[in-house]
Amino acid sequence: MSEADTQTPGTIAYATGYGPEKIRRVKLGLFLASLAACFSVTLIGLAVVAVFSLLEDIGLISGYNSSPSGFVMGIQMASLMSLFNFILFFVTVPAAWLAMGLSIGRFPHRGIKRRAPYLRWASIWGALLVGGTTGGFGISSSPLTGLGAVLTGGCIGALAGLLCGLLFLAIVRPAEQLHAADISVF
Repeated sequence: MSEADTQTPGTIAYATGYGPEKIRRVKLGLFLASLAACFSVTLIGLAVVAVFSLLEDIGLISGYNSSPSGFVMGIQMASLMSLFNFILFFVTVPAAWLAMGLSIGRFPHRGIKRRAPYLRWASIWGALLVGGTTGGFGISSSPLTGLGAVLTGGCIGALAGLLCGLLFLAIVRPAEQLHAADISVF
């Protein structure tokens, strides 16, 4: 039974479960994107820590150790936890690989060509992973600190996920592979 036999005229390609036989570079894209996720979370955390250090030097905010709790402390806690994300690479890289593999890694096999779903779901998973981790540690201090940590970690994770989604698209190029598989003579 071929794909043309199983699809009805109104059926969407990704809803059928049938796609091209072989999509190349998905595992490579997932691996490199998960490595980039770990590295980009660290770099974004470094940028946030640098901004807070600059604001502290100017005198606009208090230092990292001056206030034991509060929303700003949650922001600072999330940025420091993100900065040291590379230390736990043996946990964060497989977690990112699994999250992206179960979401954007399956999209090419379902016939999804557009960029938006890849970038949206990579950002969502980045926000959930980083925001959930930082928020979990922030809530142990106080609810307000947890809120600051969740929001900041979510923003850092979403931006890192967006970058990883772009890297995945650049490696796999699903639109080109799916277009090449759909070409027929008649």
